[in-house]
Amino acid sequence: MQKGFTIIEVSILLIIFLIVALLVAPMSLDDTVQAKNTSRWRNVQTDFENIYNSVNSLKDEENQEFITLFREVLENEVKEEIKSYKITFLNGISSGDKYSFTNYKLTLANSVMAYKLYDKPINNVYGLLMYDVNGTSGPNKWGKDVFGFNILSDKFEPFCKNDSINEQRQDCSKNGTGLCCSNYYLMGGSFD
Repeated sequence: MQKGFTIIEVSILLIIFLIVALLVAPMSLDDTVQAKNTSRWRNVQTDFENIYNSVNSLKDEENQEFITLFREVLENEVKEEIKSYKITFLNGISSGDKYSFTNYKLTLANSVMAYKLYDKPINNVYGLLMYDVNGTSGPNKWGKDVFGFNILSDKFEPFCKNDSINEQRQDCSKNGTGLCCSNYYLMGGSFD
């Protein structure tokens, strides 16, 4: 009686291990990239809190409107304009008129930023700001690497801040838009 494995048995076992590794590696890599982007977004949130505080200090000193100073501070973070850039929702649908921008800019941190201000506030919102934490590298999807703020008269807040946790969780899934991930990740939520 022969003990041990034949070359065919070892080859079959090796092929099974390779198949399992090929199936698991992309999921693991995607989770790592998502964790990195979420961490970057949390850092951006902190940076924008500092910008908010700076703008409010200047507002008091220079007696100018928050929005005017906010625009000036943002423009100081810009390296160059970006001509071609496209964002989609998590579910693959185009982000539509409300969440599309025309003035994409590469920041000094190599992220992509765009904002739009309304002529008149809509429900106390003066405009929107989007921020792509990994710059022009893909996937350029809301909730994956693109996040956003509502710009208010005296502050900014992540999209969906006032929505329920359940609504944010549902939107921050592959069937949602991904807009609510902007606040959901800051509260400790994770991508479903």
